[in-house]
Amino acid sequence: MTLKPAFLLTVLILLVEVAAGLAAHSLALLADAGHLVTDVVALGLAWFAVAQARRPADARRTYGYHRVGILTAMFNGATLLVIVLAIGVEAARRLANPQPVQGGLVIAAALAAIGVNAFIALRLHAEQANLNVRAALLHVVGDLAASLGVVLAGGIILLTGWLYADPLISIGIAALVAWSAIRIVVDTTNILLEGMPKGLQLATVHDAIASVRGVQGVHDLHVWTISPQQVALSAHIVVAEEQSAAEGEHLVREIEERVCERFDIVHTTIQVEACHPCTDEGLHGVDYHNHPHRETR
Repeated sequence: MTLKPAFLLTVLILLVEVAAGLAAHSLALLADAGHLVTDVVALGLAWFAVAQARRPADARRTYGYHRVGILTAMFNGATLLVIVLAIGVEAARRLANPQPVQGGLVIAAALAAIGVNAFIALRLHAEQANLNVRAALLHVVGDLAASLGVVLAGGIILLTGWLYADPLISIGIAALVAWSAIRIVVDTTNILLEGMPKGLQLATVHDAIASVRGVQGVHDLHVWTISPQQVALSAHIVVAEEQSAAEGEHLVREIEERVCERFDIVHTTIQVEACHPCTDEGLHGVDYHNHPHRETR
């Protein structure tokens, strides 16, 4: 399922909840509709970002437009945190001043929202390897949980008249959404800071390259995340001085195949050094500059 149908279905749910909330004089349902507004924005941005990510690389964006999706995912994560704050404020207000809820119409509208959101979530789940789709999915799941909370609170109020059920359930929903939002923000921040992919250690990659026959040393090694589906690597390898250019090329291909098979690293830039290898060995960061320039006066 593409994001476009999910976006259109969410707009439909929003209109239904607004109409039902106004008819039932239900602040809870209108608040859930407000949550849906952020879902509409999130899905619309995700739809745009996925379309941008499919654009081919060009002379200006040599790695393509995958980071558009990362930026949008971070924005979506941030909006989830804003939602958590809004839910908390509204829950505190309701605890201090409980509001009557007309249960029947509220539950009917929330059940309709649950059905549609469950359908959207199941279809998007298959594409959640894309971090941006995952952020949009979390918006949908958050609204699904919110709608379940509305149904539960409405049922409790109908059966017992206990008005505090609504704000207390909302706080639980806010905690769930906050945990998901923090994970999204952490993952996107790591990518924007060109961090290592989750679960991968730089020393492990270094040892895998160094163990290839013919490699005498590995340094200036960098591994970073372009997008959740694309990892890049650059490194200098030291080989024997008598090794031919053709042998060096075969060695590079062997390293590329190894890091692709073991670590799923698809973009590699490997510099072979024989006659003039860098003098220092190790894992240098970007601040390390191993090509000194001639001093000018």
